[in-house]
Amino acid sequence: MVRSIFHSFTQNLTSKNMDITDLRWMHEDGFSVARVRIELLSGLTVALALVPEAVAFAFVAGVHPLVGLYAAFIVGLITALIGGRPGMISGATGALAVVMVALVAQHGVEYLFATVVLMGFIQIFAGVMQWGKFIRLVPHPVMLGFVNGLAIVIFLAQMTQFKVPGTMVDTGHGMSGGEWLSGMPLIMMLALVAATMAIIWVMPRLTRTIPAPLAGIGIVALVVIVTGMDVPRVGDLASIQGGFPMPHNPFGDGVGLYGTALAPFTLETLYIIAPYAVILAAIGLIESLLTLNLVGDMTNKRGGASQECIAQGVANTVTGFFAGMGGCAMIGQSMINVKSGGRTRVAGIAAAVFLLLFIVVGSSLIELIPLAALVGVMFMVVIGTFAWNSLTILRKVPLTDAFVILLVTVVTVYEDLAVAVVVGVIVSALAYAWNNARRIHAKIYSTPEGARVYQVQGPLFFGSSEGFAELFDVQGDPAEVIVDFADSRVVDQSALQAIEAIAGKYEDAGKRLQLRHLSPDCHALLTRAGHLVVDSDDDPDYELAVNYQVRTGILGGH
Repeated sequence: MVRSIFHSFTQNLTSKNMDITDLRWMHEDGFSVARVRIELLSGLTVALALVPEAVAFAFVAGVHPLVGLYAAFIVGLITALIGGRPGMISGATGALAVVMVALVAQHGVEYLFATVVLMGFIQIFAGVMQWGKFIRLVPHPVMLGFVNGLAIVIFLAQMTQFKVPGTMVDTGHGMSGGEWLSGMPLIMMLALVAATMAIIWVMPRLTRTIPAPLAGIGIVALVVIVTGMDVPRVGDLASIQGGFPMPHNPFGDGVGLYGTALAPFTLETLYIIAPYAVILAAIGLIESLLTLNLVGDMTNKRGGASQECIAQGVANTVTGFFAGMGGCAMIGQSMINVKSGGRTRVAGIAAAVFLLLFIVVGSSLIELIPLAALVGVMFMVVIGTFAWNSLTILRKVPLTDAFVILLVTVVTVYEDLAVAVVVGVIVSALAYAWNNARRIHAKIYSTPEGARVYQVQGPLFFGSSEGFAELFDVQGDPAEVIVDFADSRVVDQSALQAIEAIAGKYEDAGKRLQLRHLSPDCHALLTRAGHLVVDSDDDPDYELAVNYQVRTGILGGH
């Protein structure tokens, strides 16, 4: 198993379909002092934004804040080292946290750690099997709905920062409730958020020496600390102080971390954690691969899907053995990194290292940062992530595509990302099948010898098989009938059944049916099914027999 994983991983690293520059630690223009500074400052900006996100998602999952912070560090570090796309940032995410909360509430946090380990193994297997390539089947309208929905989710996630610290309660299914800020505290919060956003907007026009989000956080934090303004700060969420993450085995008997029982290494435990692990693995990979494509569009890079699957799996497996809640790619933090200038693995590694330093030695300083500054950064991420052009193209694209954009957006907000993408792909596939089904038609003419020719146009598959049968006039046709597939394709078993059914009708009427111009794949499909009888063998264009008779009764139709 280990040898198979290593072989697949090295294949991904050397695949000719992958842009090999993705593997370099250096920027394509080389490393300089300026480049290193940009990468490190981008990493610092991301690390600052990770703190409240990781803490908030830990609360959503119903676990200790350090469980989320350790996950952000370990997942972020490993994916930065071996992931499929430099520039991507991974960590604890809300999409995973909302699934975890029921497991934690019912069985305890140790079962969550065990689930994360199994989740990692599933993701590694997906990478070894190179299933990441199937992300290319996600249509563009689904991508638009994904980014729009995720932008709304990021925006809504910031609303908890506008509640009075300490008023939210743990319901057993995550943190909820709480009293909203009002009066002067709300005005000050909004003013600081607006000030942060203004600094981020203005800063690139003045200088690019410091990433704009970092400048916004630094300036607003300095003003708040110096003036002693009474506004919610990172420390009001929870203390982020802790030590280095230590190895921890979640399997066994007895009591584990945080006073909860360890997960016995039994089939019963597997039955409990397996459904959660599969769902978490699917959500994590879908969000990671879509983020990979999004970052690739911004950085003009391609490939790395299978490598990213393996990296996510390794990261989650390790995280589960270090008391972390697992994670996946974070589109918000990835956007912060890319737009701050981060383009190499150095930025992601720096973000993870800075986050660990915050936990171990810098917690007292980080806890002084006003939440408003971090909210302002995330609001700018929302503005940059949302596909605003999708609002104008809704009236220009086909109605089905517009529907898919809106559907995926809504399902992402109200359900989760994995469900939204699957629903979007299914609806898009059904729409595509329906459009192709309506394309089936035929040009009908007679040969000098008196035979009737049906020149079929469009693909013949399950959606168009009924329309195909309606093309023929069995009673009115002469004794010799030719079906020409030069402009068509026989795709599936439903198409075979349709051909056999029409052949049976002509046979019952005492007439002869021939097939012409089958493409090589159609010929192979019909031959395997036992449908073809070769009459002659002179087709120079297709290198296949010109005329085929159809054996009926193969599928039980006649």
